[in-house]
Amino acid sequence: MKKPPIIWLNTLLFAITFIGAVVLIPWRGFTHGFDGIEWIAFVVFAYASGLSITAGYHRLWSHKAYKAHASVRFLYALGGALALQNSALHWCSDHRIHHKHVDNNDKDPYSAQMGFWYSHIGWMLREYQASRYSDYNNVRDLQNDRIVMWQHKHYLALVILMNIGLPAFIGWLNGDILSMVLMAGLLRLVVVHHCTFFINSLAHIWGKQPYTDKNSARDNAFLALLTYGEGYHNFHHIFENDYRNGIKWWDYDPTKWLIKLMNWFGLASDLRKVPQERIESARLQMQLLQAQNQVAHLPNCDEIIEKFQAEYELMKQHLVDYYQAKKSLLEAKRKQLTDHNLKQQVQLLRNQFLEQQRNWKSLTGAYAQ
Repeated sequence: MKKPPIIWLNTLLFAITFIGAVVLIPWRGFTHGFDGIEWIAFVVFAYASGLSITAGYHRLWSHKAYKAHASVRFLYALGGALALQNSALHWCSDHRIHHKHVDNNDKDPYSAQMGFWYSHIGWMLREYQASRYSDYNNVRDLQNDRIVMWQHKHYLALVILMNIGLPAFIGWLNGDILSMVLMAGLLRLVVVHHCTFFINSLAHIWGKQPYTDKNSARDNAFLALLTYGEGYHNFHHIFENDYRNGIKWWDYDPTKWLIKLMNWFGLASDLRKVPQERIESARLQMQLLQAQNQVAHLPNCDEIIEKFQAEYELMKQHLVDYYQAKKSLLEAKRKQLTDHNLKQQVQLLRNQFLEQQRNWKSLTGAYAQ
């Protein structure tokens, strides 16, 4: 089968920047050295470009997980050009297709089923699905965003300004243009590129599936460290409109923290969160499936699976009762009503739910491999 034509611009861009970083950064480091300001600029530029992709391109524009003030969207547009991952319009079109057709080798732009290399970078090196960019049908809403369209129209100029002009200007202020361009421009670009690409590749290969096995997405806390919180990818693929990826307070998700911080200052609004009941229900269903798979090889597996199913139904009922009562209590508080009986009922149902949860973990844990 004949391979699609090579996209020479992308191929040369990735090759030259990678080889340049591998060769020029050590050369400059050994012959001249990098000062603290240059290292700080590297980190600041990395987070500025990375968060513009995760908080801007991804959670804001691709998934509408929240709304952002025009000033924030403008900064995302500049940061997206700094990240050099195409315009927001183009990026979001790809990403929405990915979610709609995840793991479909014919339609998913960066299907992990095609292997690590393809999903990481290979899909950008050849004209695999060029026809989908004829009119950007799936991002019509973004075509009504002036900032998105301004960035799309002037993308090349913004890329040059942000990746060369801005580091050169800061380097001039610091007294060393070349070192700053190499550190905050070149090295930062390559690092952010591949950390972001890990979301398409490793996050669909390496990790756990606590919420769904309907697609290849995985949760991986280590990858979250490299991807500004995007490593909790199994959660994201089942609850894509949640502004969070790491839902626990200790989960490393600086994108979530940034969005919440902006919300406190009135720069972000309408933050979307999946009800906790739906999250717990999805997790419980996966726990049942995984427990069933663990005992499938045992001679008395049918009997054990019946126990699992019975405990699962009890657990599910306790979950529904607790969260419905909790919702009623929150509604009463919003109406400024005091109902001590309802408070006691919620506490009782919570205790019953936690007790059943312990029973469930004890039963399924007894057969864990």
